[in-house]
Amino acid sequence: MSKECCTTDNYLKPQKTEAHQNQCDSKKKDNHHHDHSHSHGHDHDHSHDLEGKTTFQLFLPAVVSLILLLTAITFDNYFLQNWFTGQVRLAWYIIAYIPVGLPVIKEAIESIRYKDFFSEFFLMVIATVGAFALGEYPEAVAVMLFYAVGEVFQTLAVSRAKGNIKSLLDQRPDEVTVIRDNKQVIIKAEDAKIGDIIQLKPGGKLGLDGQQISESASYNTAALTGESKPDTKSKGETVLAGMINGSTISLVRVTTAYSDSKLSKIVALVQDATAQKAPTELFIRKFAKVYTPIIVLLSVGITLLPAFFADTYVFSDWLYRALVFLVISCPCALVISIPLGYFGGIGAASHNGILFKGSNFLDILASIQNVVIDKTGTMTEGVFKVREVIINPEFNKDQILKMVNALESQSTHPVATAIHDYAGEVDNTINLADTEEIAGHGLKSTVNGKELLVGNFKLLDKFNISHDADTATIVYTVIAIAYDQKFVGYLTISDSIKVDAKIAIDKLHSMNVRVTMLSGDKSAVVDHVAKQLGIDNAYGDLLPEDKVNKVKEIKASNGSVAFVGDGVNDAPVIALSDAGIAMGGLGSDAAIETADVVIQDDMPSKIAMAINIGKQTKKIVWQNIVLAFSIKAIVLLLGAGGLATMWEAVFADVGVALLAILNAVRIQKMKF
Repeated sequence: MSKECCTTDNYLKPQKTEAHQNQCDSKKKDNHHHDHSHSHGHDHDHSHDLEGKTTFQLFLPAVVSLILLLTAITFDNYFLQNWFTGQVRLAWYIIAYIPVGLPVIKEAIESIRYKDFFSEFFLMVIATVGAFALGEYPEAVAVMLFYAVGEVFQTLAVSRAKGNIKSLLDQRPDEVTVIRDNKQVIIKAEDAKIGDIIQLKPGGKLGLDGQQISESASYNTAALTGESKPDTKSKGETVLAGMINGSTISLVRVTTAYSDSKLSKIVALVQDATAQKAPTELFIRKFAKVYTPIIVLLSVGITLLPAFFADTYVFSDWLYRALVFLVISCPCALVISIPLGYFGGIGAASHNGILFKGSNFLDILASIQNVVIDKTGTMTEGVFKVREVIINPEFNKDQILKMVNALESQSTHPVATAIHDYAGEVDNTINLADTEEIAGHGLKSTVNGKELLVGNFKLLDKFNISHDADTATIVYTVIAIAYDQKFVGYLTISDSIKVDAKIAIDKLHSMNVRVTMLSGDKSAVVDHVAKQLGIDNAYGDLLPEDKVNKVKEIKASNGSVAFVGDGVNDAPVIALSDAGIAMGGLGSDAAIETADVVIQDDMPSKIAMAINIGKQTKKIVWQNIVLAFSIKAIVLLLGAGGLATMWEAVFADVGVALLAILNAVRIQKMKF
């Protein structure tokens, strides 16, 4: 196992989308980004060892070696055989060594070819060949045997973790049933074309993204959100690959190619996450490159230096101590268990509908001190309803509403949807000219040669339009309207707070995380929501640049910041924050590509869960570091002093590695 033997680089091969790659290149988080400079040297990939092999086949070399070793020990100590001496005895132990030793010798030679002279394979070969040279045949075979068994367990642990993630995420069926010429035809999912009609039976999983064309159907969305609560989709609504149909046959028109489906992007995202290293991982990799050569030099010193100081120097005794020292020193417990711990954290998060774009963000969230949240769509449902319409009598109310509805149809903002739901179908006879969206203010257009403004009151102030509206005490969102340089009136629109929003804030407070709400909505509305939820600080009437300044202030005075928003409009703030969390929902591709962490089901309580997963992952990683260093340090001292044998060395290497691995995979079983 090379110094980078057990990194997760190769567990899942990254399949980056172009958009995500651009995001990785452009985001101003250089201090958090992973190291793309992967070594071109020899990497030992535990996952490929399983290809085409059963568990029995993996253990077979060790079983053969064990039988031969036990037989030899029996001949040596219990059933003495006259013929079992000299060359015959040596040959027997060499044959017992070959099944487990030969693969390691090959790996050592391969490592040296790639100029990795101090790989774990090389250390094991030196130690065991040295033991043979000293006549310690049983110990030489036993060390390599236990090492081989440890390797198999590591391979199985890594493969199991990898399999859990892939089976969890990629739940698309291999085949789909499509309707062609009024006949049901079963084809491979990747062969389905945009426009094909898929027939989905009850209990069946959807293979591609599409549009519901049956009147309605209930779907289990656990593959995408981690929540098994049924979600009813009506005719015309979007349904996604991985959803499981409920109790009725459903027809879905394919709208996205197999490789471009939302689930494909999620799978690629989690695969890519394994390549983004946490600082602890990067440190251990760099540490191993320095640590292992030092251990080799120390072992040479243990062999030779006592000749200058000891009264009775026996070369074979000190060489044995040095060989024990080498076996103990193998850094496998660290370089396998630490990446596996982070990999488990990413998997546990995915299982709960939270996507981390790298293990570095697990570390960042673990120590986050402030969560800054957007209001609309984060703490509130983002589903607005028009409450009242106040229009000055000199204007025709119906005509004004038609113009406002036509203008708002140019926007995708939730407010526009609320107005459309209230006003009805858009009047296509209304001609809009020079339509412009003014960030943080609203919309401007020209209708019948006259200027129409729809937005907040800052928009009216910007265009010097006077008004007498007293809206300061209204706890609803207010949409101001002006036409032909005159104040027309306003609409009030309300949003409902998400059911778990209060729980989310309480959980964050229990972790000693301060919560601040920033919103472009008016201060009265923001303060009202913040008071209901118990949020520490809230600021309204903010433009995008105001949000940036507020986050800068918080970072300067209170430490690290995670920003939670929609991942698109708040891109500058997300780039500035230590970790950007997007309420991704089931349809927001842009959010998935922009943020560092994506909450797929838009539940605010998952913010605290993401932080908790980060904390638990970091705790397990540091438990493994302390465990490995403590035991190795003790046994290294015993080995150097001649008080530890090869058997203790095996425990310090393989035993500690297995304990660390078991601890690392534990996070995948935790409840958050």
